[in-house]
Amino acid sequence: MPEMNTSSLPDLIFSILFFFMIVTTMREVTLKVQFKLPEGKSSVLEKLEKKSLVSFIYIGAPTQDLQAKMGTDSRIQLNDKFAEVDEVQDYIQQERMNMSESDQPFMKVSIKADSKTQMGIITDVKQALRKAYALKINYSAVGKMDD
Repeated sequence: MPEMNTSSLPDLIFSILFFFMIVTTMREVTLKVQFKLPEGKSSVLEKLEKKSLVSFIYIGAPTQDLQAKMGTDSRIQLNDKFAEVDEVQDYIQQERMNMSESDQPFMKVSIKADSKTQMGIITDVKQALRKAYALKINYSAVGKMDD
């Protein structure tokens, strides 16, 4: 019985490896805050189309393992670190610089805040976004059935 030809096996394995490398996305941010998104009517919610143009701001209580050090009050998370309101402008400028010049006018900011977050911190973030000329703001929510 003749032996099986395995000379093309490495090519096949590398092709599969490259395929998975291209189609898989890695989580970019390690969440340090916990949040339960507010509910909104499914008829008025819109799905974000081009997520590469969206910068996320997370607002919520620190995760269980960080509460001993950070407390239980709502905190702002930008990328992988906690931040204060005055750091939001620098964050937006950095995110804008990371985009191509043609994409910059289409930049959006999505606020993912816990449903129990005080409006004061959200208002402060909105004011900082206005100062940074980030005027396209999206509030993340989960859909609920329309009544």
